[in-house]
Amino acid sequence: MAAAKPTPTDSLSFCLAQLTAAAGEGLGGVKDTATNETPLGRALLALRTRHVKAAGGIERFRARGGLLPLLALLRRASAAGPAPSQAGSGSAPSSVESAATAGPAPPSGPAPAAASSSSPSPPARLRKTLDLALSILANCCTEGACRAEVRRLGGILPLVTILQCVKTDSIQNRTARALGNLAMEPESCGDIHSAGAVPLLIESLTACQDSQCLQSVVRALRNLADSPQHRLALAQQGAVRPLAELLAAAPDPALTLALVRALLELSRGCSRACAEQLSLGGGLGPLVSLASHPKKAVREAAILILANLCAQGLVRPALGNAGGVEVLLGELQRRRGPSGAGPASQQPLVRAVCLLCREAINRARLRDAGGLELLMGLLRDPRASTWHPRVVSALVGFLYDTGALGRLQALGLVPLLAGQLCGEAGDEEEEGREAASWDFPEEQTPERVEAGSFRSLRSWLISEGYAVGPGDISPDWSPERCPVPEPAEPASPARSPAVRTPRALRTPGRSPAAAAEEPWGREGPALLLLSRFSQAPDPSGALVTGPALCGLLAYVTGAPGPPNPRALRILARLTCNPACLEAFVRSYGAALLRAWLVLGVAPDDWPALRTRPTGLRSRHRELGEMLLQNLTVQAESPFGVGALTHLLLSGSPEDRVACALTLPFICRKPSLWRRLLLDQGGLRLLLSALSRPVPHPLFLFFAADSLSCLHGLVSGLVSPAASPLDLGPPSPCLYEPLLGPAPLPAPDLHFLLDSGLRLPAQRAASSTASPFFRALLAGSFAEAQMDLVPLRGLSPSAAWPVLHHLHGCRGCGAALGPVPPPGQPLLGSEAEEALEAAGRFLLPELEQELEEAVGRVHLGPQGGPESVGEVFRLGRPRLAAHCARWTLGPGQCPRKRALALVGLVEAAGEEAGPLTEALLAVLMGVELGSRGPSLDC
Repeated sequence: MAAAKPTPTDSLSFCLAQLTAAAGEGLGGVKDTATNETPLGRALLALRTRHVKAAGGIERFRARGGLLPLLALLRRASAAGPAPSQAGSGSAPSSVESAATAGPAPPSGPAPAAASSSSPSPPARLRKTLDLALSILANCCTEGACRAEVRRLGGILPLVTILQCVKTDSIQNRTARALGNLAMEPESCGDIHSAGAVPLLIESLTACQDSQCLQSVVRALRNLADSPQHRLALAQQGAVRPLAELLAAAPDPALTLALVRALLELSRGCSRACAEQLSLGGGLGPLVSLASHPKKAVREAAILILANLCAQGLVRPALGNAGGVEVLLGELQRRRGPSGAGPASQQPLVRAVCLLCREAINRARLRDAGGLELLMGLLRDPRASTWHPRVVSALVGFLYDTGALGRLQALGLVPLLAGQLCGEAGDEEEEGREAASWDFPEEQTPERVEAGSFRSLRSWLISEGYAVGPGDISPDWSPERCPVPEPAEPASPARSPAVRTPRALRTPGRSPAAAAEEPWGREGPALLLLSRFSQAPDPSGALVTGPALCGLLAYVTGAPGPPNPRALRILARLTCNPACLEAFVRSYGAALLRAWLVLGVAPDDWPALRTRPTGLRSRHRELGEMLLQNLTVQAESPFGVGALTHLLLSGSPEDRVACALTLPFICRKPSLWRRLLLDQGGLRLLLSALSRPVPHPLFLFFAADSLSCLHGLVSGLVSPAASPLDLGPPSPCLYEPLLGPAPLPAPDLHFLLDSGLRLPAQRAASSTASPFFRALLAGSFAEAQMDLVPLRGLSPSAAWPVLHHLHGCRGCGAALGPVPPPGQPLLGSEAEEALEAAGRFLLPELEQELEEAVGRVHLGPQGGPESVGEVFRLGRPRLAAHCARWTLGPGQCPRKRALALVGLVEAAGEEAGPLTEALLAVLMGVELGSRGPSLDC
């Protein structure tokens, strides 16, 4: 087949020459009778269909200077019709002129003349020339270098002029396409706005009927919304409403996609004007319907538009009426599912759902659609920690929804709120005043700087009647309206069940009126909800639990500044509520209050010691004592006595142990604690529990503190026995004279040890020291006739106190010889060997002296809690009593006391009887084996 005959238009140079000539001479030309076309028409057609579309064709066209004559041609074409007038806001003549002169002046062609905004349809040849030229320009503007060149050459103003003058759909389509491509550059986007193109594009939306043209116009508007300022300008010029109206008209799928993409861009950081126009244009219902569109791009864009609209309070009620709450909630649930998307895609939906909680009508829909469960799931998710402050603020909206609060409590909200008090602050985004609740639409936001959490809640507080207007609200305001009164100094030690706040925790120098203003902070919403829960008739099941109390106490003691007084009121309210007494007992709450506030030992401080600031220790101690006093008032009331008695006698084994442990902290009446702990077996129950698995991480610490408190109570009624460890100065030694070179009197006997060492002795003194040696040395045994008597199984160090004791030494210090220093084990030591020998040789006084020596070394000032278990392992009752006395001593450090009790429990193992008897003896102030107060308790 013969090759096609080449034509002149195959040459790019020929086409550019025709284009240049037409730009300089005019749009006409000699018509070719064979093709019925002018050379310019053939050149433009070739440029569009062959040269520009070829690989690298746009770059060659730009490099050969084709953009300059092309733009000049468009200028001449725009001059053929009326020039644009001030068509709307943003299209001032000065801005148009500056846009026209942004690049070098065109080589030829007059400036457009002024005319009316309407014009007749252009001639067919001019329309075709414009179609081809605009198509070429739009294709070229798909590349960044060409966009920059068109802007430099001042090509934006001719396009705006054509958009105004030529109302043919095809011309409008290609012009809008070229402007949309140019708007992809931020600089060009600003020039297009300044040239007044936006009102013309909006006009095309309502005048044009062609779907392709509408898609190009919609795309141009979308690209022009490239910044918050430009989005606001588009909304203020009315670009959103016609888009919404087109969407409500159920257009074809391609136009629908273009519309939702444009609305998504325009609704970013949704302004009031955008929300109003979208609602007035009837776009809410179609958007809700499109949220279930089969095409993913349409579906996701519609959902995100709905999420963006939630930033405007004025549209949220209508959005809820249209079904937006269920749509957003369902989509967030889907994205949080096993096959859902990551946290980044959930963020706008979380924000939208939280904002929907600000209106009562939407809260009801959200509650019925499972929104409470979803919000609780977010609070439990550590991956969503940055959203936790926003979620907690949203839940404040349900503060007086009794049904919702009950559901939230059942879902475990209270411990999560307590954990939020000291958690890391999330990246909470502050909302503008437009996001305020539309339940109170006349709200005006104060101009001063406010905290984000307070700003998020202000409208709800007004709508619920806490204040008449926003001027009555400050960021330090307390919705409870419960200013803390300054308590009068008590004239007598009589207790009062009233809720009191320690003066030491108040800021010095503040007047009572200023006390009503409380810091809000990031913990404010959580404390507000916790306070609401604490006001229930019986808040024990939610708030008087380990996690909740730990969260509150961690906040009170760990806040960088003065804690929010609401937290103190919550604790005071709980301790003054009779319905919470049993819960404080069961959960070891009273013991926790004493350990954390009075003793300064938090759960994280045990058993490993952690350094904590001590500057506020006295203030925390005052708070702890006040809270325990509140519990004491409840415990000693008739109701409390009955509740504690029932708990101790009829409760579960765990509850009975917890009750016995708590009683010394909250019972001060001797008749009460003696009856419950001694007569009804509470003390023995507590002691028997020491050998079982601990029911609480701090159980042994609590038990040591409880037993110490009980020891203090008992010591006021029973005179304690003197401690055998309080020995006087050493007595003279009676055995040393036998050891010198000239012993006096001379020894008549020697004892031979296994090591070969011979120790001198007096037969008469040794015979009278114990029945064993009397039978050995003065009886019928062979040793009675021997001058060298062997003593088997005895080392020299262990034999030394035995020989001293046989010759009458009492308290000469010989008993200290075999005792190793603190830190060394006693089991297997020479001290244990000496004790065994004293028992074997029937020397009870020596046994006691050796035990006292062990106690002086290991349980004295140089000994530590780790030595207590070592001493107890020797298995001697008197030493066990010494260990118990050291552990429960009134001046002992709480940490050392607890560590000593841990060592005793470990040393006792499964044989808890000796430890129990030793502790009972010390508590009752008697020595083991002596007559004293009854131990049957």
